[in-house]
Amino acid sequence: MTTRTSSDDQPHVTPPPVRAAAPVPRDVVVVGAGLAATQTVAALRERGFDGRVVVLGAEGVAPYDRPPLSKHLLDRPGPTWLTDEIGTDVTVLADEVHLDRPARGLRVDAAGVAVGTDTGEVTADAVVVASGARAVRPAGWEAALTLHTAADADRLRATVGPGRRLVVVGAGWIGAEVAGVVAAAGGEVTVVEAAASPLSVALGTAVGALTVPWYARAGVRLVTGAQVVEVRPDAVRLADGTVLAADAVLAAVGARPATAWLGDALPREPDGSLRVDASLAVVGAPRHVRAVGDVALRRSARHGWVPGGHWDGALRTPAALAADLVGDPAPAEDVAPYVFSTQLGHELALFGLPGAADDVELRGDPADDAGWTALWFRPGTGTCTAVLTVDRPRDVGAARRLFAGAALPRLDRGLARDAGRALREAALA
Repeated sequence: MTTRTSSDDQPHVTPPPVRAAAPVPRDVVVVGAGLAATQTVAALRERGFDGRVVVLGAEGVAPYDRPPLSKHLLDRPGPTWLTDEIGTDVTVLADEVHLDRPARGLRVDAAGVAVGTDTGEVTADAVVVASGARAVRPAGWEAALTLHTAADADRLRATVGPGRRLVVVGAGWIGAEVAGVVAAAGGEVTVVEAAASPLSVALGTAVGALTVPWYARAGVRLVTGAQVVEVRPDAVRLADGTVLAADAVLAAVGARPATAWLGDALPREPDGSLRVDASLAVVGAPRHVRAVGDVALRRSARHGWVPGGHWDGALRTPAALAADLVGDPAPAEDVAPYVFSTQLGHELALFGLPGAADDVELRGDPADDAGWTALWFRPGTGTCTAVLTVDRPRDVGAARRLFAGAALPRLDRGLARDAGRALREAALA
């Protein structure tokens, strides 16, 4: 697949060659038991698939929602079950659900697949890889906790509380959310960030820097531009010799697709992700091999290659996968990247994918309490690549609609900057 760019900076994707439709599988094995896996099983049944469905989980618990693990670390001590959140019970819809039977390997041939487990292989005509992500813990940081699973949340919850010292390494989405929650409960929190500002990977240095004042106001100490050279159970040592005492250390330095179990069975990207087409078929593999959720690097006509990790993607893209797999394809919805965060007393929603070289326009003043919105534009153009709303709910719906079309939206920058005008008024035909 090739991509070219026209003078208006809109991406034009050359469609891949048309491939013959694969036979409808008689049985499907879904590796994973999170939101993407649950939605895949539901979508298969909604499409009328009456074959055998086997689900292989790894955590030993029923499917649950992950965002509350950080946002509600202390006020929701138990998992937020997907049966309650989205009304889908995978144990009812699937023929077999093994919640504590992690996949160990995969064999693929022209006729089907075999997923290896500790208790033998599970064979099927098709496989859906929905094994999620794992938290990154750098070598030598064994004393640090991570936060990606319900078990992780239990361990972290047991170590924090009023007067207890928590050092969070990483000022990304998870680090900021946990820092705010623990500080609000009376904990002594220090956040260490290697970059010049929080959220710099997601938002860039300039916009990330606008969140710096939030930390002090929330009672959190923020240290930026600092390299961690040692992590101990009771302290973190920085490159400049500073030692930060701790009762617990949280490594919040990102997550990677949990695909190591695949070995060389499928073509994986350097970060472990799997490139997929619009119907979530793995590029370079037979069409009875699909991937969805955190593991999938999905092609979007609007945004280019979209990495996994987006909640909306896990919720909505399985519909296209299921429709194509059962031989009843429909136009695939190009789900926009979307991140929502509650951190340090603020509500954030990010739509789209900001580019490192993009121009940034602000509507509203980040220094006041009325909320503000940042918009990213292709350099020198009105082509909007992303919108971040901060405590500005009236912009959320407009931002969502902007990224519902076939192409990136074009806006009048002057109108977009005017916080007194509705954001929708800035849209150009």
